[in-house]
Amino acid sequence: MLKMAGSVKDNPQNRPPDENWRNTLYTIIFEADTPAGKLFDEVLILTILLSVIVVMLDSVRETAAVYGNLLSSLEWIFTILFTVEYLLRLICVGRPLRYATSFFGIIDLMAILPTYFSMLLPGSQYLLVIRSLRFSGFSGCLNLPSTLVKLIY
Repeated sequence: MLKMAGSVKDNPQNRPPDENWRNTLYTIIFEADTPAGKLFDEVLILTILLSVIVVMLDSVRETAAVYGNLLSSLEWIFTILFTVEYLLRLICVGRPLRYATSFFGIIDLMAILPTYFSMLLPGSQYLLVIRSLRFSGFSGCLNLPSTLVKLIY
């Protein structure tokens, strides 16, 4: 089962204080022992993997020359998805600043900033390989290859 290692889940005080939509969202995002949480983690892993593949393809000059517009569009789609996910994580925890300054909060932020920076600093989009660090957030990393195989097939 996938679970964010060292995440906010390890700190129950960071759970929203009352039963509401934030608590439901917290359960889906941070607790992989529920069907919705497991699905969320599996979709997230697949999305991270696809995003890293897009960045790798875009780094090959010949591929970028032919598919550059498509790869750029896909990268913006991934960035928007990861931005929404990051904001949802901040919304659903009891102490957003605590999550934002945690190891995984910083990794999540670093995964989205390069695309936004690329509007101002050409070439900074290659920092997007940082997204692969997001795999480290899954304690199921030891089972990551088998999880990826299950997702693909």
